Amino acid sequence: MNATRPRTEYVEVWEERGPKTFLEYLATTRTLPRLIDVVKSSTKEKVVRVVVLILRNLLPKGNFAAEMIDLGLPQVVQSLKAQAWSDEDLLEGLNQLEEGLKDNIKRLSSFDKYKQEVLLGHLDWSPMHKDPLFWRDNITNFEENDFQFIQYHSAGRVIVTDLKAKERVMKLMNHENTEVTKSALLCIQKLFLGAKYASFLQA
Repeated sequence: MNATRPRTEYVEVWEERGPKTFLEYLATTRTLPRLIDVVKSSTKEKVVRVVVLILRNLLPKGNFAAEMIDLGLPQVVQSLKAQAWSDEDLLEGLNQLEEGLKDNIKRLSSFDKYKQEVLLGHLDWSPMHKDPLFWRDNITNFEENDFQFIQYHSAGRVIVTDLKAKERVMKLMNHENTEVTKSALLCIQKLFLGAKYASFLQA
């Protein structure tokens, strides 16, 4: 990656349009993936420190936190913390970034947020949809609407069958969106075989 050109672009946007537009610009470009790629591949402490501090400062702005989580930054931070750094600013920045990401994961994984997404029909592939802990912690909440998640509830498969969910899911097997098709296939496998034997499809 040529770091000089993006850096020049950032300076120009900052000087010409101001900080608010600059943040909007960052949000609509591949800035975060680039920064995370740099911090994953660099072994230079100064470079890692600068990027970590940038990420820490961007975390509370806009939707950067959700994007960072989706890009796997929490795992990257864990990996970085396991390395022998000597720069105190870097170590402090990693700790602050880790805590900030944890707080946002909790916020983004709340059942109330999930329920609101469902009611509004605006489902997004956010952390709560991919984190098994969210489902384990909130499984009883689904009972309010006669819905139980089969992977973690002892009677889930029976109830899903009673609700004729299998027939509805099978209709999605020919969906034009490949992600929907894949998820429908995995769901059907779990209904027939159980989550334990269908887990290989998640790879």
